[in-house]
Amino acid sequence: MDQKTKFLLIPLLLSFSCLCAAQVKKEGSPEKNLPANIVQLTGFGERAAWSPDGKRIAFMAKSFKDAFEIDLNTRLTRLLTGHFMHEGFLRVQYLPNGDFFLIGARKFTDIRTTRSRDQEMWVMKGDAKTPPVALNHKISEGVAISGKNMKIAWSNTRGQYPDLLAEGESVIYTANIEYQAGVPTLTNIKEVIRAKRPDCTLEAQDFRHNDTELIYTCYREVEKADVMGIDLNTGKITTYRKLVDEYNEVEGISPDGEWTLVESSREQGGPERQTSKYIDIWKLKLEANTRDFVRLTRWGDYDGYKASNPVVSPDGKWMAFQSARSIDPAGVGYGIFLMKLTKGSFTQRRKGSRSVP
Repeated sequence: MDQKTKFLLIPLLLSFSCLCAAQVKKEGSPEKNLPANIVQLTGFGERAAWSPDGKRIAFMAKSFKDAFEIDLNTRLTRLLTGHFMHEGFLRVQYLPNGDFFLIGARKFTDIRTTRSRDQEMWVMKGDAKTPPVALNHKISEGVAISGKNMKIAWSNTRGQYPDLLAEGESVIYTANIEYQAGVPTLTNIKEVIRAKRPDCTLEAQDFRHNDTELIYTCYREVEKADVMGIDLNTGKITTYRKLVDEYNEVEGISPDGEWTLVESSREQGGPERQTSKYIDIWKLKLEANTRDFVRLTRWGDYDGYKASNPVVSPDGKWMAFQSARSIDPAGVGYGIFLMKLTKGSFTQRRKGSRSVP
């Protein structure tokens, strides 16, 4: 082999070596090899949500099943939706007044049809003693809930409203939840943005800057996603993270709105692994096209695992997320975990203080 050939081959060999090294997986599971700043909160459950006071976390047992709530001080868990007949729920969250916001269908047909066509929005009193009340509007995937006001945002697709939306079209709305004679009702419904496949399918995620901006995910075809924002006063759209060959789904936002959590396929391997099946949790600074992007979890270092559905505590010091499997659909989880976002670890306790909230 002549010197010129060697010169050309060396960079290729180094690149191949680095790629192979990056894809070597650890043995065991991330659940059994937790770093000092992560502890397991529950042995089951998915889609965690923090209470407004940060003292409780609501979560789903499984998709199309019951909602639960765990007290972070006593570690006691209560069943929220077991005292009335229902067809199962997909999500549970808190409204700023302490009531619960639920997403579920009136009738379960099958997993795909029920999830894409029949999901509705419901409100249940915070004491969970009475069945939830329907807001009489369908929803696609998740909801954005203001941390300060009774304001929400959500998306719809043709799947829910074929008479209103064209094939491949999606739309985001905002609205207020008002109690009229004690009954929760959607008021002041406004259309925010429309999009169409293959360029984008919309999903609302979080408000920020006193509810003047909505952070959302734009899902592109071939399993890619981008972090976007829209000014609710001017309609100006900001791109926060968009890479052609990367999956980045925005999740929970910080209390001050300066950064957000993202399910990202970055560092997961080759092109075939740049999808929602191969993700870990990253922290993204909300500045236009920022490069301030930091990895928080290493679930993807273990073959077949991913970390997903992260949410930030109201004080910004903790992250709740779930352990998940690469082979499962989005949202499926196997237990809720807590990660300390501030300095220190769970093993560094001060005398007389608790190590977790």
